[in-house]
Amino acid sequence: MIIVRSPLRISIGGGGTDLKSYYSKEGGFLVAAAIDKYVYISLSKRFTKGLLLKYSKIENCQSIDEVEHPIFREVLKVLKPSNFSLEIDSMADIPAGTGLGSSGSFTTALIKAVSSFDYKVLGPNEVAELACHIEIERLGEPIGKQDQYIASYGGVTSFTFNKDGSVLAKPLELERQTIYDLEDNLLLFFTGFSRSASAILKDQNVKSQSNNREMIENLNYVKQLGLRSQQLLESGKLPEFGELMHEHWEHKKRRSGGMSNPQIDEWYQLAINNGAIGGKLVGAGGGGFLMFLADDRNQLRKVMTQAGLEEVRFKFDFEGAKVMMSS
Repeated sequence: MIIVRSPLRISIGGGGTDLKSYYSKEGGFLVAAAIDKYVYISLSKRFTKGLLLKYSKIENCQSIDEVEHPIFREVLKVLKPSNFSLEIDSMADIPAGTGLGSSGSFTTALIKAVSSFDYKVLGPNEVAELACHIEIERLGEPIGKQDQYIASYGGVTSFTFNKDGSVLAKPLELERQTIYDLEDNLLLFFTGFSRSASAILKDQNVKSQSNNREMIENLNYVKQLGLRSQQLLESGKLPEFGELMHEHWEHKKRRSGGMSNPQIDEWYQLAINNGAIGGKLVGAGGGGFLMFLADDRNQLRKVMTQAGLEEVRFKFDFEGAKVMMSS
């Protein structure tokens, strides 16, 4: 049996510049952080012929072409495991559609598990590249590369997306105290809304491909916010980083009408009035988790809990996609 875990993530700054429609023209840059909430894949041999796949559904297939789940199907097609009598199970700490990059985490975990089954050792860059190839190129999802790369690498990491498609990953140079302060004062609250990132990102993708001036200028500015986020965090200037989060959110909302809604705006303002320096929705927008940097985390927790939002506490993950057990 092989068990793999791959971390979910929070976006720190520069999100949206990792779509090919943008970085192929302008070059992208963002900072993301892996957190200790995971997607798990377990893989084991079966004594009966065929594939048994368990996720929100159960599939019992005699060939790869019969597999309905697109990511399962394409990963198996690409990696071609030596034995097709397999049971593969998927579990997650947090459900999909909540803005924490679960699809990229699922894909990287599955790639790691299937490749490990045949004793293939893939580094984080290889896993991330293959995950992007499957989700973006083979399946045609209008998404970026952030989720696959941060899930593979882990840590609090900057990613430079070059025009030729290559990606440079570099861990931020953070003081230990800055890491502790971020873990203490970055708070995540679930809005109760789930949504498809693809639907929201499709609008951005179309506008970037058509060289929509307003969209390109917005993403140019967001890229600069990503660079400023890195500078502030490496300097330990967390209050200024919190203010930058607010600025980031204001620009993010302008990219699409689906980024927010009146209820989310109301919760956001409630947080700003009660202990949050700044914040934003994590992920493509439209739902999922609100994330705030607090200067009074106790007050912020109190009012958000009273408003009916559930907090998910976390620490950073510095290991990335990892084989937990192989026997």
